[in-house]
Amino acid sequence: MSALLDAFRTVFEALPAPLVEAQGLGGARRESLAAALAAGLPGPRTEAWKYTSLRALSARGFAAPAAAPVDAARLAHVPSPRLVFVNGVFDAGLSRLDELPDGVELRPLSQALAGDDPRTVSVLARRYERTDELFARFNAALATEGVLLRLQQGAVATAPVHLVFVGAPAGEDQAAHLRHLVELRKDAALTVVEHHLHAGEHRHLANHVMHVHLAGGAKLVHARLQDDAAGATALLRTDAVLASGTEYRRVDLELGGGLSRHELNVALQGEGAALHAGGVLLADGRRHLDTRLGIVHQARDTRCELPWRGLADARGRAVFHGGIEIRAGADGSEAELSNKNLLLSDAAEIDSQPVLVIHADEVKAAHGATVGRLDETALFYLRSRGIPGAQARVLLMQAFLREPLAVLGDAALAASLGDAVAARLLRDGAPA
Repeated sequence: MSALLDAFRTVFEALPAPLVEAQGLGGARRESLAAALAAGLPGPRTEAWKYTSLRALSARGFAAPAAAPVDAARLAHVPSPRLVFVNGVFDAGLSRLDELPDGVELRPLSQALAGDDPRTVSVLARRYERTDELFARFNAALATEGVLLRLQQGAVATAPVHLVFVGAPAGEDQAAHLRHLVELRKDAALTVVEHHLHAGEHRHLANHVMHVHLAGGAKLVHARLQDDAAGATALLRTDAVLASGTEYRRVDLELGGGLSRHELNVALQGEGAALHAGGVLLADGRRHLDTRLGIVHQARDTRCELPWRGLADARGRAVFHGGIEIRAGADGSEAELSNKNLLLSDAAEIDSQPVLVIHADEVKAAHGATVGRLDETALFYLRSRGIPGAQARVLLMQAFLREPLAVLGDAALAASLGDAVAARLLRDGAPA
């Protein structure tokens, strides 16, 4: 058994029995752990992990998450309401929940586990059948913390809710498994901003699984900014279910971490459901970024719009798999996937796999992927106007990465995320 799997088993065995058994989840937790240990780590012959090697990660051990101090000034740019976790542990002192609007419930999963209503944590009982879902299985076994965010029917939150996950230096490398639920009932509306940040260099592992449930007519705007430490490992999975007339707008910015993998799975189950999801992958240094989309159209007149952009420099690697399936009966569906990439170094690598499967009639669907280099003519034009070469390159990259941000439909939020991308590009070691 690898050091990684052995460490996860040791952490599970050290969990207090009342916590394992809370809300009747003990049996499901043990089954998930056993299935994960029996399957082992996926290798290069596992299609879903073909381009992301886990060899180095498998040799590492991780301790259970433990609280660490973080200067509140580091979060001064994150407004209220916000829920904050440091190294996977809820931090009440850094959280700000006094400005929650009516109809919005926001609390840590640990509070729900300590309660007496098993329905509130029922997502933890979900089983994962495929062997390549290893980290989702470990999450089901080990998650004791996370976010529960619910909106009542018709509730409209005018201010964004911020979910903040901070990695902080500690005496040993830690692994945190967090489970989240974002649930909007009928006709509710919400903006959520996820911040994955660091308060110093560390090599922790964060394993997140998020469930997004949108009832009829609900609208969710969701931005995720991943800017963790250069040595961090981030394994994230989002499973979203969209009912009739819903709208899910989302942007994912992958700007940090040493190894970062995100799976975005969306089922458009109700007629007229719409998904607008874009993303930015910035792979520089030795950073490895892996994004997998699994979008399924199950009902009539559903729509998805998926613009993703990638940059790879130095010895970085960006991996993108864009899977769209239009099932039988989903007539009138529209699907559009665009994955464009810039290769900025001969040692960098970009792997792009757009996949479109159609089993329905009368649909509109298009997908494509490109890999190129910066436009030398445009670069020459900017330099001829007195703009230094490094600044000109950053300006061109900013323009290239702007399109995915527009899917949010929120100019102020898109501008804020654009500033984060610009700051990252200008940071030491970024493409220049």
